[in-house]
Amino acid sequence: MSLIPNPFKLGFGLMRLPKNADGTIDVPQVCEMTDRFISAGGTYFDTAFVYDGGASEDAFRQAVAERYPREAYTLATKLHAAMMCHDEQSAKQEFYTSLERTGAGYIDYYLLHALQRSTWKKYDEYGIWDFVKEQKEKGLIRHWGFSFHADPELLEHLLETHPDAEFVQLQINYADWENPGVASRRNWEICRAHGKPVIVMEPVKGGILADPIPEVRKVFDEAAPGVSYASWALRFACGLEDVHAVLSGMSSLAQMEDNLKTMSPFRKLDGAEMELIHQAQKALDEDKSIPCTSCHYCTKGCPMEIPIPEIFNVENRKKGSPRFRVVREYDIVTQNRGRASSCIACGQCEAACPQQLPIIRLLQECRAEMED
Repeated sequence: MSLIPNPFKLGFGLMRLPKNADGTIDVPQVCEMTDRFISAGGTYFDTAFVYDGGASEDAFRQAVAERYPREAYTLATKLHAAMMCHDEQSAKQEFYTSLERTGAGYIDYYLLHALQRSTWKKYDEYGIWDFVKEQKEKGLIRHWGFSFHADPELLEHLLETHPDAEFVQLQINYADWENPGVASRRNWEICRAHGKPVIVMEPVKGGILADPIPEVRKVFDEAAPGVSYASWALRFACGLEDVHAVLSGMSSLAQMEDNLKTMSPFRKLDGAEMELIHQAQKALDEDKSIPCTSCHYCTKGCPMEIPIPEIFNVENRKKGSPRFRVVREYDIVTQNRGRASSCIACGQCEAACPQQLPIIRLLQECRAEMED
């Protein structure tokens, strides 16, 4: 069965929504962003049971489901069998909770969330593959697939074992195209070989490519002054074959406007522009910054409550400015929380990290610089 037609490739990712001063989601701004998105032709909204502890799905209900007719949008949400559940019953309950929180009535695209080496067997153990197919038979799911953060060998295994999966969501961006830890290109090729449409996540790598290192900014500024860096990343991802949607986790109306400008109308990168992408890739390969996207998957189960992404951000900002007061900033982000020296090397963070970062070693290096 073919997926729902989606001529407007940009998807509204609801993982990094704008926040109020108290940390709650700024729903009025999300409503305004939604209005611009739908008026421009967008229909694809992507959330998950675990995003913002459920607040993302609730924000979707308020901004979209309660304000637009059902035929005006398509909804993707996800079941994570390893992060916020402890048995088969609690894993399956995520689906029913998502149905209620989103208010959508049914889910257009339902995903087994973040399959990787440390989690994929849980979906077998809890019978989730058969569960989602049962929900599709009941009409509660229109299409089902999985999001993936692992090596090509595991992807091949999953697609051979579950050939009825209808699509795959992959992390694809020009920075990770040849990154062996992410394997964007190879995983995309495997999906194409199996005839599976691809949903692209992290096209801007958690914002890293929207505000890249100076060497990358120079490449694009010299060729097209004033053009946003995020637009280059979006055009790279949207121009790939067999891509059904490209998700952008937008945090402000300004980001929405910039992305809509890129997509209206969309223009695929030409040969000269692809050469600029290659130059940017080379500059990134030479960069020694920690490629953390601040997804915070690593912190959800940290027994020492270490703010890992915030510590890595301090380290990266220090590299960009010799006058940066690294110890002072480190003390601020770790106040009343775990420090790098608190790490007990349990490994849960590395098992959860979509970027496959050696977090334990990196924390040891940060400790040596910021504490010792």
